[in-house]
Amino acid sequence: MNKDIFPLFPVLVVDDEEQILQGISGNLRFDCINNIITCQDSRRVMEILFKQEIEVLLLDLSMPYITGQELLPEIRKEFPELPVIIITGVTEVEIAVECMEMGIFYYLVKVIERSKLLATVKRAIEIRELRRENSSLKEHFFSNDLENPEAFSEIVTNNMKMRSVFLYVESIAKTNKSVLIAGETGVGKELIARSIHALSERKGKYIPVNIAGFDDNIFSDTLFGHEKGAYTGATHSRKGLIDEASEGTLFLDEIGDLSPTSQVKLLRLLDAHEYYPLGSDVPKRSWARIIVATNKELEVEVEIGKFRKDLLYRLRTHKVHVPVLSERMDDLPLLINYFLEEASRELEKKKPTLPPELYTLLRTYHFPGNIRELKSMVFDAVSKHKTGILSLESFKEVIGRKNKQIPKSQVECSIIFPQRIPTLKEVTRLLIKESLKRANGNQSIAAQLLGISQPALSKRLMRESSGRDEYYNISIH
Repeated sequence: MNKDIFPLFPVLVVDDEEQILQGISGNLRFDCINNIITCQDSRRVMEILFKQEIEVLLLDLSMPYITGQELLPEIRKEFPELPVIIITGVTEVEIAVECMEMGIFYYLVKVIERSKLLATVKRAIEIRELRRENSSLKEHFFSNDLENPEAFSEIVTNNMKMRSVFLYVESIAKTNKSVLIAGETGVGKELIARSIHALSERKGKYIPVNIAGFDDNIFSDTLFGHEKGAYTGATHSRKGLIDEASEGTLFLDEIGDLSPTSQVKLLRLLDAHEYYPLGSDVPKRSWARIIVATNKELEVEVEIGKFRKDLLYRLRTHKVHVPVLSERMDDLPLLINYFLEEASRELEKKKPTLPPELYTLLRTYHFPGNIRELKSMVFDAVSKHKTGILSLESFKEVIGRKNKQIPKSQVECSIIFPQRIPTLKEVTRLLIKESLKRANGNQSIAAQLLGISQPALSKRLMRESSGRDEYYNISIH
């Protein structure tokens, strides 16, 4: 399907006057609503509706052969979900009330202001699309089956939270609406964007760009291009990435870093599908689908005045939240094996044997860098590997270094003491007990968590071996 056509299904305009049909069609096309069917003979309306799906119907009441009033009950009976907008010169209140009672979407009286017409039709299209998407969502979540699992082949997971993300992505991928992908650094936001594009069936390219650090000139030149002579050194015209993504998908990463001036330009692109190349007074049109990603809380950015509220509303028509690695630790074995094979292949080494303690060690870590950090850790370990079993040392080094970087305030806030303050000896025993629990009984890993050597931990355990259980009945939450 040609993605330059909007909306997905045609807007049907029915009126017996050719001049009215041309005027309404022209006004709709002015606002990029270009998928339009006109009908001057009311006897053909039902035939058209049965033949193909219609997005919105604009219907005149006073027509020869069959009036709009006569057609309306049959249309409501056969196509109850179809938004019907009455456009008529009839100003009788009784007729308007009668039409409203039959469930029409809106009642417009000729002559109509263009802004009123466009706003009404666009609103009807949006509601129609939302109903279609809600229906798709329900079907996906009740079936719990992915229709196109191959679209997510780059994402290694068996996690149920990730599966929910996939189901949602499938349900919204074929719409023209923008998508906001939220999540911490390293969770795989661009992989989700790629999956959305793959499922969208758009015939254009997928164009990714990281806009972090872009000032307004760089943003405008990169996205919108420039005309010859637009600035010093612009010796020839150049198309921007939005042109390259025509009929495809433009993915803007780090959208939370966008400057206020650039936010206005992006909002215009989303609202009117228009943009201005640098040095040009003539707007160009684009039908590229916009997907954005951020690791920032944009709602917070709006509150402190760094991000436009209206832009946020346009961007988050669909919002995907990608869970952090600590919420999908059941994927650790899959991910480690995948990165191990990838690292061995790229570094031209034999795939090493994994020590069983590796999974236990990594489950004690909070992974601030998420999937990207895990990949880096595996590649680093394989690069240092010689023969035999993969060493844990490089993993321990990273975990120990990152744990030391945790702010003291975070550690203090996570400890709530009981009414009776425990003694230092009791707290020490509790910490040892908790570390052994998290380390699945592995003393080396438990010592790593405590910041002491394994021999030091062994000595403490031997020293406290008698009567230790009575102290472990104390709990610190």
